[in-house]
Amino acid sequence: MGRIIEKYNIEMEELTGEVEIIESEEKEITYNIKILQPSQATSALLDEIRNSLITEVAITGTEILERKALEELKQRFKQKADTIISEVIPSIKPQTKKYLIGILLNKMLGLGEIEFLVDDPNLEEVVLLSSKEPVRIYHKKYGWLKTNISIKTEEQIQNFSNIIARRIGRQITTLNPLLDAHLVTGDRVNALLYPISYKGNTITIRKFARDPWTVTDFIENKTCSTEIFALIWLAVQYEMNILISGGTASGKTTMLNICMSFMPPNHRILSIEDTRELTLPSFLYWSPLITRQPNPEGKGEITMLDLLVNSLRMRPDRIILGEMRKKDQAEVLFEAMHTGHSVYATVHADSVGETITRLTNPPISVPKNLLSAVNLNVVMFRDRRKGIRRVYQIGEFLSSQEETATSITPNLIYRWKPEIDQIVPHAKSLRFFENLSRHTGLSQKEINRDLKEKTNILNELVKKKIRTIEDIGKIINRYYLDNVRVTKNNKKIKK
Repeated sequence: MGRIIEKYNIEMEELTGEVEIIESEEKEITYNIKILQPSQATSALLDEIRNSLITEVAITGTEILERKALEELKQRFKQKADTIISEVIPSIKPQTKKYLIGILLNKMLGLGEIEFLVDDPNLEEVVLLSSKEPVRIYHKKYGWLKTNISIKTEEQIQNFSNIIARRIGRQITTLNPLLDAHLVTGDRVNALLYPISYKGNTITIRKFARDPWTVTDFIENKTCSTEIFALIWLAVQYEMNILISGGTASGKTTMLNICMSFMPPNHRILSIEDTRELTLPSFLYWSPLITRQPNPEGKGEITMLDLLVNSLRMRPDRIILGEMRKKDQAEVLFEAMHTGHSVYATVHADSVGETITRLTNPPISVPKNLLSAVNLNVVMFRDRRKGIRRVYQIGEFLSSQEETATSITPNLIYRWKPEIDQIVPHAKSLRFFENLSRHTGLSQKEINRDLKEKTNILNELVKKKIRTIEDIGKIINRYYLDNVRVTKNNKKIKK
């Protein structure tokens, strides 16, 4: 059986799943979830009730697509199911009735046992590889694990894919065997049908953070330091352009999301993403824009470029791009930087130097002279062996004019030192503070004092364990409205 190293419950629609993380004698860790299953007779009764609900409760496309409408639909289902069960079993106990209603909702509007995995806040990925293998998950603490859940048939996995596709008004068939979609919860779903996925029908669910990481979390787990966050805060406050680089799953989007909490409250913010991943404090003036894939006839597609071009007509102060991938996107984004918009984006690159190489070569191929618009480059790093993420480098791009062309070289201001697991100064900035001083009129002495004030506020957030995105947002909002009061009384900072 093995040793239970962690145990917790998942509550969902009157149902409870008991999770046990088990370590075997061979040190293999598995994820086991126990869900109370109805008897055969109860299952037959539930099937009859389910058929009655299908005929009596009408479902519209809007109710499946919109989160608020879906919640209202669930309430209608609960009320109708409660009535039918009371008529069929007058003497049923209230707790048993809630349990049966929970099973009905899970089967009719959810993905069965998979819903428990989707609802587990400790998971980042859920993968249905085929009916021949157990469902696998990526646990925030333990990495990739096997579960005790198995899907019985390939048809059931395809049915899950069809359910997800119908929710967004699309189809997945043998002619169109690829599906990229998102659930109403914001979770991203990718589905592949056999034989494109040779082992069998496959579904990958990337979880959308219900409780997003914040600056306090990143400081406490040593992903970044208060000194670095104070520098980024300063850059965001004074509308400097920032690129966040890193490899796959290094924390680029998470870092971008955290930095956006430093936005002033009176600026118009537009974000452009393939799938909604950013979560900003509610007081910000923020319009999230999301791309759309074409319908089965190949019509109706809205690309990142479409949204990027359109966003410039919406009078934005700040533009956030989920990920820069193509030349046309980069051209519009850098044009926005040069026309006075403050821009923030992520890009796949493992260092400041590699970011320059990535931007100036295919498929992005930005002219080197445009890179001077980038004020700060933050590079994220994931150490797979230790299971940690760190800010790897903080740097800037230096531009020099040679005889035939413009040359761009990296300048590292800070770097991560793995032997002491700290971010340390590497070299003096040659552009960032000069540009900041020129655009704001601040002297270096005033900039240093501002950085110290921000560092003190961030330290207080950590000390007081203020960590939710809304609570941190309120304090930063208060700082912009009355920074003298917040700075002088930062010892009294509270939620």
